[in-house]
Amino acid sequence: MNNYLLTLMFDGSRFHGWQVQPNAVTVQQSLQDAVQRILGVRENVTGCSRTDAGVHANMFCCNIRTEKEIDCTAFKKSLNAVLPDSVAVTDICSVPYEFHARYDCKSKQYKYLIFNRDFENPFYVDRALFYPYKIDVDTLNSEAQAFLGTHDFSAFCSADSSVDDKTRTIKSISVKRNGDFVEISVEADGFLYNMVRIIVGTLLDINSGKIEKGAIASIIASKDRQQAGATVKPCGLYLDKVNY
Repeated sequence: MNNYLLTLMFDGSRFHGWQVQPNAVTVQQSLQDAVQRILGVRENVTGCSRTDAGVHANMFCCNIRTEKEIDCTAFKKSLNAVLPDSVAVTDICSVPYEFHARYDCKSKQYKYLIFNRDFENPFYVDRALFYPYKIDVDTLNSEAQAFLGTHDFSAFCSADSSVDDKTRTIKSISVKRNGDFVEISVEADGFLYNMVRIIVGTLLDINSGKIEKGAIASIIASKDRQQAGATVKPCGLYLDKVNY
């Protein structure tokens, strides 16, 4: 039995998330369809994360265990020839049989992209959050540092989550401006359902004055979802880097 690590990038606006679902087009389904078309067997594809509908990836990793011997260069070319245009395989390599794309991941980094002008850019409607009000990047970057460290992030998790242990470690977080865009990057050992989107919503609520400056530590301590900010749209969220 062979095991292969695939690295992808995809435009999530055309998919209902990563994981296979009935009556919905997903990235995992599209990749498994492509693999079956090339190898002649339907192999299971294990992803590093369960991205939601509308969420993108600059780097997404998954592994395939198969009896087939694969030429990685040829397989990459063949997959890209049959996959939808919104998905690209950027790398394929052989890995030990025990390797697991999800459980062997040490940390992941997400980026949230905000288009910050007084008009909406039509080319980024599904790829960035339109926010027409002034963003104080320096203040939000300073406020965001309160997220660093190991905490129970229950206040920053969707009420729909069934996960019992909501403790995660945020290793780095930053808010930076790049021209008309504001980028919020978060690296952690793991993420809860909608965690990054709620973090971004909380920072934007601080920016607008809906939440007081200096409140993040007390919101975390409260473990109360109602005290944190809104869950922003998925369009600006990108899985940016996966670390093994």
